[in-house]
Amino acid sequence: MPSADSTQASVHEADPVCPTRDDAVSRAGSELIGGPIGRRALLGASWWTPVRVVALVAIGMFALGMVQKLPCYDSGWFFGASSQYTHACYSDIPHLYQGRGFADGLVPYFDKLPGDMQYLEYPVLTGLFMEVAAWLTPGSGSLQHQAQWYWMVNAGMLMACAAVIVVCVSRTHARRPWDGLLVALAPAFALTATINWDLFAVALTAAAMLMWSRGRALAFGVLLGLATAAKLYPVFLLGPLFLLCWRAGTWRPFGRALAGAVVAWLAVNVPVMLFAFDGWSKFYTFSQERGVDFGSFWLVLAQKSSDPLTTDSVNTLATALVVLCFLGIAGLTLTAPRRPRFAQLAFLVVAAFIVTNKVYSPQYVLWLVPLAVLARPKWRDFLIWQACEVAYFLGIWLYLAYTTSGDAHKGLPTDGYQYAIGLHIAGTLYLCAVVVRDILMPERDVVRQAGDDDPSGGVLDGAPDKFVLGAAAHPPRHAAHVDGPQVEWGREEASDGPL
Repeated sequence: MPSADSTQASVHEADPVCPTRDDAVSRAGSELIGGPIGRRALLGASWWTPVRVVALVAIGMFALGMVQKLPCYDSGWFFGASSQYTHACYSDIPHLYQGRGFADGLVPYFDKLPGDMQYLEYPVLTGLFMEVAAWLTPGSGSLQHQAQWYWMVNAGMLMACAAVIVVCVSRTHARRPWDGLLVALAPAFALTATINWDLFAVALTAAAMLMWSRGRALAFGVLLGLATAAKLYPVFLLGPLFLLCWRAGTWRPFGRALAGAVVAWLAVNVPVMLFAFDGWSKFYTFSQERGVDFGSFWLVLAQKSSDPLTTDSVNTLATALVVLCFLGIAGLTLTAPRRPRFAQLAFLVVAAFIVTNKVYSPQYVLWLVPLAVLARPKWRDFLIWQACEVAYFLGIWLYLAYTTSGDAHKGLPTDGYQYAIGLHIAGTLYLCAVVVRDILMPERDVVRQAGDDDPSGGVLDGAPDKFVLGAAAHPPRHAAHVDGPQVEWGREEASDGPL
């Protein structure tokens, strides 16, 4: 006779969450394609499984994002400084093909670049990604022709990264595969995907989150270490994971994850560090030396001040501010009435880093999109945030059009751009506030309303707390980890909560 645990677990596995039934915005939007899914629908019974549908939608949206860059592909990147901004189709990729020596066959980190930059200012694994794309770019024809090919090659590689991201997000919460549509249909995701190479690090991070959700701590650590070798932000995920493992008393998986991350990062970085230290260190020195830049509230303060802060002062204040945010998240983690979900804390720490940083490039939104979907898979809140990010995407290009159009003053003046920055920050803080509310009031968490505990938490999913500050925590309510009446009570609570 099967146990209550195994029976209830099989119910969870066989009962996927359908957003057209549970989410008002998704239900209304589904009217365009025939309305909400029926109660007797056999999900996954055909080739058109949720993961495959989500992946195809993501590829289609990525292709639309490429089409949006068409005005620049034809001429804007090469013949007009302002047209690439008025058409909002700017990309770093074709500009850096020549500007960082790829057109001349220079080896990143080892060969000096002409001008003040001297060395490539990207982490090692991203530099390798850029170099592989250069190897695949035909070396014949004009420089413009080569740069166009370089962008196309990178776009193809980044499209593969986008597909990896949506598949990983769809599979991280096993009962919520359709949440991947939030990533696939995110307008800011499509608009910013080919501005820079950030999708590579985002794909590695999404794969790491999937591995952790499956209980594969070492694989998680290796992928996170590789992601950190491509971009700095993934390393911040180790902080909330440490706190969650502390609260649950699960130290061994965290140790394996940390070891895997350190070894993977060192394996990528040490060879370049040993033989080209000046080139390797450029990313870190550049990050410290660059002044206040686009998208940050520090830029607004500098533009409104008659005596702006020095770069050193901003570095110190920004570091202090993000540390305070991290301490606040740590306090929230250890005092929350129920242990927060890993994805919630991952989103909060990356959002804190983005909001307090001295620069916010428009493609940085890519860092947050998968984490936001896992943290708060609610269409209304997600679309509110996306609307703010799209407004900022348009705002920065119109502002650059204004500053490069001379006396014509085409575009958005400084005051308008400052409002766009404020809108981006307000949208991010709004989503953070909703996630914090879910942590403090777990009955409002849409993931837990469906009967799950922490589907992205791996070994943390349903584990009892061992260390909590303040009042005693609620017991875990994941159906696979509790018996009898507690399961039914948890399901009733889910059905009574807001949808």
